Amino acid sequence: MSQWYYADAQRERHGPVEADVVRDMFRRNELDLGSLVWREGMSQWQPLSAMAEELQLLVPAAAGAGIDLRADYQAIEDGTAVAKASAAAPSPYAAPTSATTGEAVVNGGEIVYAGFWKRVAAYFIDSLIVGIVGGVVAMVIGMVLGIGMAGIGGGSDAMGAGFIAIQLLTNLVSIGLAAAYYAGFHASSGKATLGKMAVGIKVVRSNGERITIARGIGRYFAAMLSGLILCIGYLMAAFTERKQSLHDMICDTLVVDKWAFTDHPEWQQRGLGTVTIVILALFGVGVLVGLVALLAIIGIAASSFS
Repeated sequence: MSQWYYADAQRERHGPVEADVVRDMFRRNELDLGSLVWREGMSQWQPLSAMAEELQLLVPAAAGAGIDLRADYQAIEDGTAVAKASAAAPSPYAAPTSATTGEAVVNGGEIVYAGFWKRVAAYFIDSLIVGIVGGVVAMVIGMVLGIGMAGIGGGSDAMGAGFIAIQLLTNLVSIGLAAAYYAGFHASSGKATLGKMAVGIKVVRSNGERITIARGIGRYFAAMLSGLILCIGYLMAAFTERKQSLHDMICDTLVVDKWAFTDHPEWQQRGLGTVTIVILALFGVGVLVGLVALLAIIGIAASSFS
């Protein structure tokens, strides 16, 4: 079912809401035939009169529960209806303002969702960055704590417990750094990690707003769930209508082209793009080299035991 956005008499944007809500507001005179509405798939905002048939505004309400709108609709067709408007009101096509971030969000225009392979390319870059930084930090922590434990001394049991504690601490630090990286960049003004910036995509709410730090952290841990179920949660991005992975559905987020929900939706790119193709090629070479190395190690190990 389509989700609708509407502008009230003060030209403030609201939504998303179901079509039934729009109909009820119209029958309560909270919206009129000149009120502007928009849903995904529309190229621009339209007056409610233009969507009267789709929203079934002409269907008379039950006796005593509403009004018959056919006369008003006929007036619009004849050109005799006068839409309510204020000369001082801002343009109805101006970008609505996000209540949570204060930034402009343009809901008109087509939205190009980021496909599965673009997301793979971005994840490859981000994994390298997080892995290198996390590895360096974990190494430093391990060395410092290891030297400290060696100075304190103790038996083998104490050393074993200390080693487990170091491993646990470094793992927790690595997870914390990764969560901070993804949540921080996704909640930034760019709405994208370095990997996503490279391939030209970003993460937003379903209405185009920037996500919060809290939602970014939640999305990071929800992504772990997508991986734990044999990566099925990630693969869902290749088959769902809006290219959403499981963690996107859980956190109400979308991964879209960097020009989606902006003043220039026509600049969105449908294809993979040169950067994405190069990254995927490097990723494929890396996987191939890794498989060859693994087979070589298995072969050497097998020959040594023969």
